[in-house]
Amino acid sequence: MLLNFGRVDQARTNRIRIALLLGALALFALLYAPQPVLPQFAEAFALAPGTVALLVSAATLGLAVAAIPLGALAEAVGRRRVMIGALLVAEVLGLLLPWIPVFPVLVVVRLLQGIAIAGLAAVATAYLAEETGGKNLGAAMGLYVAGTTIGGMTGRLLGGVVGDFAGWQGGVLAVALLAAVCTAFFVVLLPAECNHQRKPLSLGPLFGGLRAALRDPVLYGPYLVAALGMGSFVTVYNVLGFRLTAPPLLVPPALAALLFLAYAAGTVTSTLAGRAADHYGRTRVLLTGLAVTALGLLLMLSDGLVMIVLGLVVFTGGFFAAHSVASGWVGVRASAQARSQASALYQLAYYGGSSVGGVVGGAAYGSWGWSGMTALLCCWLAAAAVAVWIAQIRSRRSRTAGARRAPAVAAAASAGSTAERGRCRSS
Repeated sequence: MLLNFGRVDQARTNRIRIALLLGALALFALLYAPQPVLPQFAEAFALAPGTVALLVSAATLGLAVAAIPLGALAEAVGRRRVMIGALLVAEVLGLLLPWIPVFPVLVVVRLLQGIAIAGLAAVATAYLAEETGGKNLGAAMGLYVAGTTIGGMTGRLLGGVVGDFAGWQGGVLAVALLAAVCTAFFVVLLPAECNHQRKPLSLGPLFGGLRAALRDPVLYGPYLVAALGMGSFVTVYNVLGFRLTAPPLLVPPALAALLFLAYAAGTVTSTLAGRAADHYGRTRVLLTGLAVTALGLLLMLSDGLVMIVLGLVVFTGGFFAAHSVASGWVGVRASAQARSQASALYQLAYYGGSSVGGVVGGAAYGSWGWSGMTALLCCWLAAAAVAVWIAQIRSRRSRTAGARRAPAVAAAASAGSTAERGRCRSS
C-alpha cells in the first residue's frame, strides 16, 4: 500500500513538472513573440526602432506590475485556476494580435497580455513548492526554467523565420499557434491543488504576506540575483546584434539572429543546476552560476567571432543556472503566508531588472563601448554574488529558529481528511 502511494505521488509530481514545462514554454513564446519581427513592425507602421520596441516593453511592464495582485488573487481562488485562466487569456490575445491594424492598440493589447502572463509567472514557483512538498524542488524548478528558455528561444526563432516570408502577422501568428498547443496540454495535465489552503481575498493578508516577504533578509539575495542577473542578460542580447553587424565583424543580420540558439545552453544548465542544488546546496551552485556568467562576458571581449559565440553560450548557461536556483530558493525559503507574495516579488525584480537594466546597460554600451558595458555588468554580477553570500550567512543564523518551527509545519502539512488524500491520489 505504501509502495502504491509512492508511485501515485511520483506520477503526480511528474505531471506537475511536465505541465509547468509546457506552461513556461507557452508563456515565454508569447511574451517575446514580436521581438524577432520588430523590423517588419517598424516598416509596416513607419516607426522608429525605439518606438516599435514598446511592443516588447509593454508586455514586460504589464507582467511586472501585475505579479503581486495576481499572486494575491491566487491565494483566494486557487493557484491552478489563476494559472490556467491567465494563460488562456494570454493565448487569446496572442491570436488576436495579427489582426490589429493600429499600432497604439497593439501596444495596449500587449500590455494586457503581459498582465495575463503574470498570472502564471508569479504563481508557478509557489505552486511547485507546495505541491511537491519541497522534495526535489530544485530539479522541478530547473525543468520549469528550462521551459522558459525553450519558449524564449523557440518563439524568437519561429517568429523570425516565418516573419521573413509572411510578414509580422505570420510570425506572430505562428508563435501563438505553437503556444496554443502547449497551453492545451498544460490545462489537461496540471493537477488540482492538494496542499493549498485558500484565504479570503482582502488587503490584510496581501500586505501581511508582502511585509513577511520584505522583512526576510535572506530573500534579498535571490531578489538581487533576479534584478541584476536579468539586467545583465537583457543588455547583452539587446546590443550584441549591433556589435556583430558593425565593423570589423560585419555579420549579416540573418545570421546574427541565429544567436538566439544560445538559449539552448540555458535549457540544459537550468535543469542541471536545479538537481545540483538539491545535492550540493543552493549557495554553492548559485555562486558558481554567477561566476560562469561573468566568465562568458569576459570571453566575449575578444574580437573573434568564434570566441564571442562561445562566450555567449557560457554567459547564457551561467545566467539560467543562477536564475533556476535563485527562483527555487524563494519558493523554499518564504513562509506559507508569504509564498505567493515572495514569488511575485521575485518576478517583479526579474522583469524590473529587465526593463531598467536593459536601458542602463544599453546606454553604457552607447557611451563606453563593449568593454565599458562589460565592466558595468561584471560589477552587477559581483554585487549579486555578495548578496547571495550575505543571504547565506543570515540563513545560517535563522536556521535554529527554523528548526524549532519545522515540527509544527510538518504536522500541519500531514493533517487532512481521507477524502482530501484520495483526491490528491486521483489528480
